Amino acid sequence: MSDDNPDQSGQSSRTQPRRSGVTSTVEVSPGVVFGLLGASDVNLRTLEQLLPADIHVRGNQVTLTGEPAEVAASERVIAELVDLVGRGTPLTPDLVRHSVSMLSDGTEESPADVLSLDILSRRGKTIRPKTLNQKHYVDAIDNHTIVFGLGPAGTGKTYLAMAKAVQALQSKSVNRIILTRPAVEAGERLGFLPGTLSEKIDPYLRPLYDALHDMMDPDAIPKLMAAGVIEVAPLAYMRGRTLNDAFIILDEAQNTTSEQMKMFL
Repeated sequence: MSDDNPDQSGQSSRTQPRRSGVTSTVEVSPGVVFGLLGASDVNLRTLEQLLPADIHVRGNQVTLTGEPAEVAASERVIAELVDLVGRGTPLTPDLVRHSVSMLSDGTEESPADVLSLDILSRRGKTIRPKTLNQKHYVDAIDNHTIVFGLGPAGTGKTYLAMAKAVQALQSKSVNRIILTRPAVEAGERLGFLPGTLSEKIDPYLRPLYDALHDMMDPDAIPKLMAAGVIEVAPLAYMRGRTLNDAFIILDEAQNTTSEQMKMFL
């Protein structure tokens, strides 16, 4: 015999039991609440989907309900997000997801430390690591002379390296930026392209130009390139170069031959 009560449509409905467990209330500074919740509570809705505990907000009080472990994990997420907002980092649903993902993976590093690391700012846009591995990549560039970045397309290898190069140039840590990549054709050779050498190699180096224009004033780039402060060249033209105080980026290095890589190193 069923306890379900059929409704008028003939379908049964069941009242969901109230969630049992513990309840924790977190006081959030009034100046941080809006940044935490986001415009139209967009961040709150993301938290409702991702947190293991139930979350309710009233005023500047965040109430978490669930099993003790779920509440503890959710409290840490809230604390990290409050820390991020307190550091002046605009909180977005993406940052909320990245923070929850990092903490779910059991990392010991604070998401606030990872996601608040500003590399470069231009016209209100700030470039910063979005994942723990991107933070490790940026730290490696700071701490080592040669860094190999491996990862699928779209994981920020070239973009973050370019941001670090521009940062180093602006801080006068280096005097030049050299951007290079092997000119790998897809059925056509450079000689078949019209124009001068510069115009021939331009299609192969366009991804580097695109990243550069995203980080610097487009009007300043031609002047810096004309002065040799920024140089974009195919790898084949790098042999015999002596480059001091330069930040050198080799893009698409998987397309190099062993001889080319030895020459580059």
